[in-house]
Amino acid sequence: MTDGRNPPWPGDLRTAADSDAAGVQQLIGGCFAEYDGCVLDLEGIDAWMAAPASYYAAIGGQFWVLAQPSGVGLAACVGWGPVGEDRIELKNLYVSADGRRQGLGRRLVALVETSGREQAAAAVVLWSDTRFLDAHRLYESLGYQRTGQERALHDPSHSIEYGFAKRL
Repeated sequence: MTDGRNPPWPGDLRTAADSDAAGVQQLIGGCFAEYDGCVLDLEGIDAWMAAPASYYAAIGGQFWVLAQPSGVGLAACVGWGPVGEDRIELKNLYVSADGRRQGLGRRLVALVETSGREQAAAAVVLWSDTRFLDAHRLYESLGYQRTGQERALHDPSHSIEYGFAKRL
């Protein structure tokens, strides 16, 4: 998928399938491993990863994966789900360590925002772990503002997240 302003994706960007479960778990688990005490909870909060396409279909959203240029493994993923009648939530934006600083996160956020506009959403909201400072900088550089909300996930990683929002 290209939009005329960006070069082709470095790898195959496609809607996720349930068969991507192992790749999604490896990608997100690898990102989590960069932070002390941050672990996957495949029996709890991260159970959706066992069947990512089915999960996103059930919530009425979309989830994309970007295959590594080599075709082995995933370089990135992102999804969204509806929140009420006029907002969508950006969910699960992860870029592998070797795929960062190439504009992939920025382009994936734009993909979600485009989907939001297609859904007639007035805003995109998201939650980001307090430890993910690089992600916060990305979101803020794209016009997202902290809402002042925080939430604790009560998961094995003891995650606390900040809320962000952007009007479309």
